[in-house]
Amino acid sequence: MADDSQGEAGRSARQEYERRRANDEERIRQRWGRFGGVAVALSDERQSTRAWSVGAAGEAIVGARLDGIPSDQLRVLHDRRIPGSRANIDHVVVTPSGVWVVDAKRYRGRPELKAEGGILRARVESLRVGGRDQTKLVTGVQRQVEHVRAVVADVPVTGVLCFVEADWPLIGGSFVVQGIHVLWPRKPAERLSSTMGDVDVAAVTNALTAHFPSATRAQ
Repeated sequence: MADDSQGEAGRSARQEYERRRANDEERIRQRWGRFGGVAVALSDERQSTRAWSVGAAGEAIVGARLDGIPSDQLRVLHDRRIPGSRANIDHVVVTPSGVWVVDAKRYRGRPELKAEGGILRARVESLRVGGRDQTKLVTGVQRQVEHVRAVVADVPVTGVLCFVEADWPLIGGSFVVQGIHVLWPRKPAERLSSTMGDVDVAAVTNALTAHFPSATRAQ
C-alpha cells in the first residue's frame, strides 16, 4: 500500500476535476435560479472539466502498473509538485539503473513517430497521435526530466510518455522521439524490473521526495 510520502496517482487531477465540476454546477444554479437543479441534471459536462477526470483515470492506471512491478529494489513516487510551478510530475520511478520520469496520457488514436530530414538537412522528429501533432507532450516531459536531473546530479534520468487506451499495433509500436520513450502501461514494467546498476535508490528517493512534495498535501 502506498504511504503518504509516496503519493497517490491521479489524486490532484481528481481534486481539480471535482473543484471545476462544483464551480460549473454553481454557475448553472445561479443562472437558472429555482430551476437550477433541473438545469444541472440536463446539462452536459464541459469538455475542459471532463478532461481532468479522464487524466486522473489514466494516471491511476499507469500508477497501478508501476506499483505492481515485482521488485523490492525500486521506489515509485506519484503526483509530485514542481516547486515554483503549477505543473506536476505524474510518476517518478527510482531504480538501481537510474530514474524514470513517467507522464501518463489517456488519448485515443495511434501514437506515431514522424521524422523529416536527416540527409541534406537536420532530422526533425515529432509525435503524432491519431494523425494530430502532439509534440508539445514531448516538450512537457523533457522539462520534467530537466527538473529531476537538477536534483539527482549524475544519476541517469529517462523520460517516458505512457499512453493509456491508445490504438497500439499488435506487434511493436513503442518508439523514442526527441529522447523521450513513447509506450503503453505494461511496457515500463518490463523495463523497470531490471535490478542492474549501482544507484543508491534510498538516497535518491529521499532527495526527490524532499524536492518534489506530494501535489495533494494539505494546502
